[in-house]
Amino acid sequence: MRTGLYPGTFDPVTLGHIDIIRRACALVDKLVIGVAINRDKGPLFSLEERVAMIEAICSDLSQQTGTEIVVHPFENLLIDCARDVGAQIIVRGLRAVADFEYEYQMVGMNRVLDDSIETVFLMAEAQHQAIASKLVKEIARLGGDVSHFITPEVNTALKERLG
Repeated sequence: MRTGLYPGTFDPVTLGHIDIIRRACALVDKLVIGVAINRDKGPLFSLEERVAMIEAICSDLSQQTGTEIVVHPFENLLIDCARDVGAQIIVRGLRAVADFEYEYQMVGMNRVLDDSIETVFLMAEAQHQAIASKLVKEIARLGGDVSHFITPEVNTALKERLG
């Protein structure tokens, strides 16, 4: 069984994330969505809320793709999380060249830590490539319409959170 790990903070989960999850399902038998506990980023949604949003979205995706999808919170090194869940592949989404430069450095460091775990880069569909959770939150805070970037359920949760 080929297991992949798709890590992120998912604060909130966007249509870009969902597109990467769907694409990753074509590559693995089991996909673990690693929800990072990153206190430095000061997430808008709690860990429990982010996990619940992803689980709700992924239940349909799992049925559609036939891939087992598991949501797994983590706070340790990414490579250690990959080992913990038995992942042979780390899936990373790329939006732009700036993403690639950072991800390239991460791959190099991870390969030194464990060269048996491969990293695969996936790009979301063109209409989702510019979506960033940080920008979604900023637009929503300023009263803008973010419905083109997130699911209706996440949009409702975002509106409730921001009042």
